[in-house]
Amino acid sequence: MSVSPQDLIRPEVLAMAGYHVPSAAGLVKLDAMENPYPLPPELQRALAERLAAVAINRYPAPSYTRLKALVREKLGVPAGAEVLLGNGSDELITMMSVATAKPGATVVAPAPSFVMYDLSTRLAGATYVPVPLAADLSLDLPAMLAAIERHRPALVWLAYPNNPTGNCFARADVEAILAVAPGLVVLDEAYQPFALDSWMDALPAHDNLVVMRTVSKLGLAGIRIGYMAAAPRWIAEFDKVRPPYNVSVLDEAAAEFALEHLDVLLAQAARLREDRGHLAAALAALPGVAVFPSRANFLLVRVPDSTAVAAGMRERGVLIKDVGRMHPLLAGCLRLTVGTPDENAAMLDALRGALAARAGR
Repeated sequence: MSVSPQDLIRPEVLAMAGYHVPSAAGLVKLDAMENPYPLPPELQRALAERLAAVAINRYPAPSYTRLKALVREKLGVPAGAEVLLGNGSDELITMMSVATAKPGATVVAPAPSFVMYDLSTRLAGATYVPVPLAADLSLDLPAMLAAIERHRPALVWLAYPNNPTGNCFARADVEAILAVAPGLVVLDEAYQPFALDSWMDALPAHDNLVVMRTVSKLGLAGIRIGYMAAAPRWIAEFDKVRPPYNVSVLDEAAAEFALEHLDVLLAQAARLREDRGHLAAALAALPGVAVFPSRANFLLVRVPDSTAVAAGMRERGVLIKDVGRMHPLLAGCLRLTVGTPDENAAMLDALRGALAARAGR
């Protein structure tokens, strides 16, 4: 007896497209908002010694006590809040989605925003309600409040700064959402080192607030550590759906080491913030390029034909992200990661060449 995927797989999964990560082999990789700077050589050697001493023949200690203590100490988690670790923030999104997906549950988020909110909601069996941003990419607060009133969501996702637009939503708008949301409001602060703004200090004032971050954008994308902070009663419930040993001993040791040397990573973030301004000015000087304000480590720009320009940049050795088909508000848009000065120069040259080639057709 033969069986097909259509016989076994949920219809919503059959209808999905997989999360595609393009190969960057041989290219200047500026499509994934990574920190382009490695650890200094002396820290690389020290980290290698630390990892060599890890007991990889043993399972991780399930409580991750020291790493969570370092997160609290170094990353500003307020007293009274509890911390939960994930295999990247993607796993935390999955945990919250699964834990709150009661029959008929809904989730509300602005659109466009991080695609994993939608994907995780649907995989958990809940209903995802996207609310389009305003034309200037700010929150459409009346529409958000109306969606919350109508759908009574279990979760409201707010990326702060937002991906792929790069902007932080007005704090008064976020406060208004916190005041009326019947469920949890999750502030996803993946890009906090570049925004220098946070809702972490607001946790004691809002029992329905969850603040989620990752160390990926800070310079540790390869070790996949995310964390959320919230009132202990929420963390206790989300911890029930956390897979056992979800953070490997190598990732745990690397994260502890990095937090012990957090000043190095914060200095790299400061350099990227400065270079973001220089890159934005250089991009704005190119004919036909509109640059949106950003508080992340990437810039959203609008060009005459994002698909053609992205392809032209790839032909010239630079990989960036074409988001022009992600949402109508992003028509013609590219997302450009801030790299090293040399990488930024290569990106600008590739963009000039792609624009010129398109204009000369």
